[in-house]
Amino acid sequence: MINRRTAHAVLIGLLAAIILPGIPPARADETRPTENLRMELVLDVSGSMREADIDGQTRMAVAQRAFNEVVDAVPAGTHLGIRVLGATYPGDDPALGCRDTQQIVPVGPVDRDQAKAAIASLHPTGYTPIGLALREAAKDLGTGETARRIVLITDGEDTCAPPDPCDVARELAAQGTRLIVDTLGLIADDKVRQQLVCIAGATGGTYTAAQSADQLADRINQLVDRAQDTYTQTPELVTGSTDCAEAPLLTAGVYTDRERFSEHRWYRVPVRTDQELRASVSIALDRPVNRDYGVLLRAVHPNGRELVRGTDAGSGRTDVLSTGLRWSADTDTDRDPPDDTDTDTDTDTDTDRTGAASDSPAVAATEAPPTEVCLVVSNSFAAPGGPGDAPGMPIELTVDVVDASPTPDSPGLGRGWLLLVVLGLAGLLTGLLAGWLTRWWGTVWKES
Repeated sequence: MINRRTAHAVLIGLLAAIILPGIPPARADETRPTENLRMELVLDVSGSMREADIDGQTRMAVAQRAFNEVVDAVPAGTHLGIRVLGATYPGDDPALGCRDTQQIVPVGPVDRDQAKAAIASLHPTGYTPIGLALREAAKDLGTGETARRIVLITDGEDTCAPPDPCDVARELAAQGTRLIVDTLGLIADDKVRQQLVCIAGATGGTYTAAQSADQLADRINQLVDRAQDTYTQTPELVTGSTDCAEAPLLTAGVYTDRERFSEHRWYRVPVRTDQELRASVSIALDRPVNRDYGVLLRAVHPNGRELVRGTDAGSGRTDVLSTGLRWSADTDTDRDPPDDTDTDTDTDTDTDRTGAASDSPAVAATEAPPTEVCLVVSNSFAAPGGPGDAPGMPIELTVDVVDASPTPDSPGLGRGWLLLVVLGLAGLLTGLLAGWLTRWWGTVWKES
């Protein structure tokens, strides 16, 4: 006679055999970067930072307050450093003043008390050697497998060139060290703006003017947060065109460009019939804009026919607006019909897929030349109080081309029928087995 304990063990074993195969094994995230985000804040502490023209406070006091807030809010895992320029030499000798840059907080896990004490000791003093400070900040960050970021905060242009800070930014970008420089200007000066835009543009960064204490603190925090999300890959600089024919040809990757208000930027991506295009765009709101704005990303056939679009979806953030789209070449059933004179890519593809020249659809899809899909980034931004679109808004475009996912043909379920049949049979077998186990368990219970 089977005792109750044995029956219990058999029941548990059978149920485990039914349930456990359906639970997928846990897998490590193989795409997770193996090193922390490395970032350095570079602060101008030159004599002009004594000016008390931001919310009735000195520029230095506003910057110190913003830095303290950033130190308190820096995300876990971020390796943050702080470098200053113009902080120690009060004299008039440019040979000495233009070498005045120091790292006051080393790049690494932040000791908040130590960092705040170092920030509190700063006093506006000397020259503005921005170019030298950028070079030294790049050395502080070192090299590695992920992008490094510098945030430069200044109220004036470099007073020590050479080296010219814009040339230094180009030099750093050309080294392939995956270094991005974001710039923040504390005054509305055209020369300062042009220099900071040049520095940011050369490295794929962004420029922002911050003219209040809250704006400065918010913007630095936003840059730190965004860097945490995007540091695994440095965007490649690219310039979109005004039409598809002249648009740059892109492969899978991350790209950065600038787009003026209400502009349309065109790019091209080759997509084979057995592939799926996935694209997304983000625009950083680096200046005040009117309400009721939007961003549009479209995939367009070279003949002008729209294939799919994605309007702004929102990301829960106030400084970035994003949208994305997906499109598979083999789902584009509304293609132009082939004729004797049409020699474009789509006609060749249709002939291979539907004609008698190919014995195998898989071979036809592989051999068919790709369709050059046009991606169009558009926006409906406008500046309050008049024109304000120069330089363009920084955009980040992500492009990926992957094997097309098998999808059921509409309106039926297509391959979905197989899954329904499998699930139905599994449910039937589970019900029968559960009923048999219940009856068997009742019999064992009575006999024991």
